[in-house]
Amino acid sequence: MSGSKHFTENQFTIKEVLQNFGSWIAYFISQWKILLFAALLGIGLGALVSIYKKPVFVATTSFVLEDGDGAGMGQMSGLASLVGVNLGSMGGTSGLFQGDNIMELYRSERMLDEALLSPFDENQLLIDRFIEFEKIDKKWASKVDIASMDFSIPRENFTIAQDSVVKEVAKLVRENQLSVAKPDRKLTIIQVSVSSKDEHYAKAFNEHLVENVNEFYRETKTKKTSENLAILQSQADSVRKILDESIGAFASATDRVPNANPLRSSATIETKKRQIDVQATGAVYEEVVKNLEIAKVNHRNNSPLIQIIDSPRFPLERSEIRLVKGMVYGCVILGMLTIMWLYFRRLYRKHVQES
Repeated sequence: MSGSKHFTENQFTIKEVLQNFGSWIAYFISQWKILLFAALLGIGLGALVSIYKKPVFVATTSFVLEDGDGAGMGQMSGLASLVGVNLGSMGGTSGLFQGDNIMELYRSERMLDEALLSPFDENQLLIDRFIEFEKIDKKWASKVDIASMDFSIPRENFTIAQDSVVKEVAKLVRENQLSVAKPDRKLTIIQVSVSSKDEHYAKAFNEHLVENVNEFYRETKTKKTSENLAILQSQADSVRKILDESIGAFASATDRVPNANPLRSSATIETKKRQIDVQATGAVYEEVVKNLEIAKVNHRNNSPLIQIIDSPRFPLERSEIRLVKGMVYGCVILGMLTIMWLYFRRLYRKHVQES
């Protein structure tokens, strides 16, 4: 019974809840001067932020990525199998960039480094432009002398300090400026966005990064088929050279015995040997050419299609805090913080009084 009585004493009625809520409302109304001051201060701070905060420009490139024609490859494999050729051995790196791997390639240190070391204009590289408007040379002045560094020299001649600067700048770009995403996970459309307070830098960096990554993607996807094509072409040229020499030797042997006596077989031995060489070499050449043509078709089918849909154009999309929006946000944020402060202050005072 004592436990039940204790439980009953701790119940709240609707009347008590309403009275408690009303007391809090009355308390906040009594602090109207503090709340009004906080609202005005928030409006002023929001206005200052919207005025002095520089707008951020966003350069976006969207493109569609499509691999080689799988259906065409299936038909070509069937035709190749009829002549005893394993077309699968001539295939490319079909699994190299499946899924989101191509998106991670955009975030890789190598691709970012190559883009940063690309020219911005006749006098500057993109990394120089980044260091200039972000004032990295002043922020890192105590650690490294960036002003004395020349990033236009070949990469293999970079010092450890230069490599460290490029690596750190690439990290800043990856974390704060670069965004790579798919608008729809079911589609093969990829969007690459670069945001920066420097409009010209954002556009140039986005273009160089997309160009470098897409070219690397094409080369890598077709690397195996390109090597196979080059080997077959070299073999075809070598066999054709041997075939030409065999035809010349056969003609010379025939000229030496123009009217051979049919009763003397020994007189035609040399001619028959040369004829066999021509026939054998011709058969080999025919097979090599057949494989070469199949490899050419395979190489074309394995080449990915990268079609640019939208590219960055001036003026770029701006992201900024408008004056009215900044004033409203400042008023609301500082007002809420003031209400929370008043709430906890009153609770603390009531706790002290009850103690």
